[in-house]
Amino acid sequence: MAAASAGNHLSSSSSSSSSAAAANKPFNFSPDSPPQLHLSPDQLRHCTDALRAFKDKLQTPQEIHKEFRSLQSNRTRVLDMKSSCSVALDSVNYSKNRYSNILPYSLAHLVGHNHIELIASDDRNRVVLNPCNDYRTSARGYINASFIETSSSGSISRFIATQGPLPHTFEDFWEMIIQYRCPVIVVLTRLVDNHNVLNCMDFKTVKCGDYFQTEDIHREFGNICIATKWISSTDTNLILRHMEVNYKESEEPPLSVLHIQYPGWPDQGVPKNTHSVREILKRTYNVPPTLGPIVVHCSAGIGRTGTYCTIHNTIQRVLVGDMSAVDLVKTVTLFRSQRMGMVQTAEQYRFCYEAIVDELEDLISESTRQMVI
Repeated sequence: MAAASAGNHLSSSSSSSSSAAAANKPFNFSPDSPPQLHLSPDQLRHCTDALRAFKDKLQTPQEIHKEFRSLQSNRTRVLDMKSSCSVALDSVNYSKNRYSNILPYSLAHLVGHNHIELIASDDRNRVVLNPCNDYRTSARGYINASFIETSSSGSISRFIATQGPLPHTFEDFWEMIIQYRCPVIVVLTRLVDNHNVLNCMDFKTVKCGDYFQTEDIHREFGNICIATKWISSTDTNLILRHMEVNYKESEEPPLSVLHIQYPGWPDQGVPKNTHSVREILKRTYNVPPTLGPIVVHCSAGIGRTGTYCTIHNTIQRVLVGDMSAVDLVKTVTLFRSQRMGMVQTAEQYRFCYEAIVDELEDLISESTRQMVI
């Protein structure tokens, strides 16, 4: 797809009819380097204005730290979890959670300056599955996953933030991919972390189950089969997989999925630079948001996941002229109202600023160069 077409996905909202057509149209992924966006004059102006605001903030690190402290003061308290995460804590679902303290809300959250108010929401942000391998009514289609969004615009991607799947939730995970027609899966963790203690003892911590790797090309999870069409590595240490997923007996064509893994991002930390994270973003610029939500997960599905979603969402909103995107406190507050703990550390919060500045500078520089040519 040409770069100009990629830019069009970020410049105007789609009508309901075109949205439906896009959702049913196959999308061809490529291991080649992603094309540069061609910015319109308005987009160039938006990027320039946003860059100025973000760079000014980076010059005052104490302000960034103050912003994160304000976010932390409004965190979901352990006492609130029993009422706000009741479905996740149900006895039939509890074993489906990788971490007992990272759960999707069953109630919507309104986050104030000094408190969190719970309101009935009919599972508005919790991803709810059709019956898969758990037909118990009390399970209520549970998977540890949350919808994340800031806009109903067809130009802004919707996310599903989720935990690294557990072996007994692999089928649920792929059921979610098929049910919600998810075109991209972004993985921001390695499967196993190796630790060294006092230079004398090594131990391993499983961060995510192996729901995607295969030597035999095909794998099956209950009634679902997946096929890996190709695997490619990039100079920025990403591992790309083009996968197809479908029900075993389905007569419908399989769903095409781009699986992007960045195993180099440390848990509760940040990468040494922004190159790899921004290449993930560049590879999704030309994926129409109308195809379906982008699935993002690390291990818990909040720290690295929340950081990437904040970067991606902010750049997209700037490109469509939504300058409220320069307020990261509001963005992260909204994300945290949809999934607890999004952007986990002060270091990750600052990394959001750094990656956004680097990407805006890159977009402006490339567009300026194209104008000269």
